[in-house]
This record gives sequence, C-alpha cells and structure tokens, in this order.
Amino acid sequence: MANEACPCPCDIGDRMEYGGLGQEVQLEHTKAYVVKPSTASDKAIIVIQDIYGWQLPNTRYMADMLAANGYIAVCPDFYVGKEPWSPTHDWSKFQEWLEDKKPTNINKEVDAVLRFLKEQCGAKRIGAVGFCWGGVATHYLALQYPEVKAGVSVYGIIREREDRYELKSPTLFIFGEKDEVIPLDQVNTLEAKLKEKCKVAYQVKIFPGQTHGFVHRKREDINPTDKPSIQLARTDLLNWLNKYM
Repeated sequence: MANEACPCPCDIGDRMEYGGLGQEVQLEHTKAYVVKPSTASDKAIIVIQDIYGWQLPNTRYMADMLAANGYIAVCPDFYVGKEPWSPTHDWSKFQEWLEDKKPTNINKEVDAVLRFLKEQCGAKRIGAVGFCWGGVATHYLALQYPEVKAGVSVYGIIREREDRYELKSPTLFIFGEKDEVIPLDQVNTLEAKLKEKCKVAYQVKIFPGQTHGFVHRKREDINPTDKPSIQLARTDLLNWLNKYM
C-alpha cells in the first residue's frame, strides 16, 4: 500500500448517476469542474479528488454542496489528463500507478487554481477540502500554502515529511473509526504530534463505526445507519470553513 495515498473502497457502486450542477472549464494546463453559488461570493474552496479522479460524481456532489453553502467550488484534474484509478484495476499495480500522481507533487496545479480563483472568480479567501488522495493533498497545502486559509482533510495523512505537523493554516482532519486504509494508531499519532508541534488551530475527529469514503458518499440512504455520521461530518466540514474563512 502506498504511504502517501490510499487504495480506497470509496463506495464505487454509488458513483455513476450524479450529473453535477457546475461546468467543466479549461484551467491553464489542466481542466476543472467549477460550480458557483447562487449569489456572488469572494470565498472559494479547492475541492481535491480521490484516486478515482476529478470526474467522480461523489466529489462533484461535494463541490455542489459547498456552492449551495456560499462558496465558489473548483475541482481541478490534479492528474492532468492521466487515467485515474479504477475499481477494475489490479491493486498490485497501485504503487506503479501512483508513481507520477503524488499528492505532494501538485504545486503547478495549485498555483494555476489559485490564479484562476483570484483573477477570474474574484476570490479573496480560499480554502481546501480533499478526500483520500485529496485528503493527503489538503494536508500538504496546509504545510505549504499559508494563503489557503483553512483546510479539511477527509481520510488523508501525510506520513513521510519531517515537517508534516507544522501546519500553516487551520485544518480539520476527519477519519472513520473502521477505516482499513488509515489505522487508528496513525490517527492517534497524528493528534499527539499536532498537539506537540502545531501552532495553528486544528482538530482531529474520528467517527465511530465509519469506514473509508463515508463522508463523500453520494446517496446517504445507501445505509441509513450511517446517515447521521455522514451529515454530522459534512456539518463539521462546513462549520470549520465558515469559522476560519
């Protein structure tokens, strides 16, 4: 298994029906899904995909949710046209697939998105939300981009950088208790080290009984017993952004 991204069983069966409310645009050297709120806003969120790519309906659904709550949401293709992972792929090839798609090697794309949001969307306050691979990328932005004012990393941890606990912007980390990709001992270590080294606001929240992918499931009624946790995690996500942006 890769250290910096996760082979994630992110509820694939529920991913193909949702169309999305935004539009696809060319964004310098890559493409992006962009959705805007019904009233003008100068607040924007970079929505960062999981291993299944920028066109995954579940992730677009989350971008649409952010727009419904007053944020410009942009979900770029961080793989820049390269094929995303597929549930039909051979997991033994995952490391090889990941080699040119590191979630900590995204500066060119992030810089392009920041230019787009500032110059074409009038964004003055920018945050980030990412899932799985994108959760790792969001953790990375919190270390490297202080202009990204707040982040929510959903089931993602950087495990290899020496400076990984020295966040520059307030970050909420969301995990599922039963996540087979990110064991609880890693989550507990993250929280302990952040307490020791982090100088900005942070929170590590573990949702009992939840598995990898629970927050960005598209249809909450797939498993009604999970619905309260899914809704609470999304509320926490929005509250964090509202507080720090």
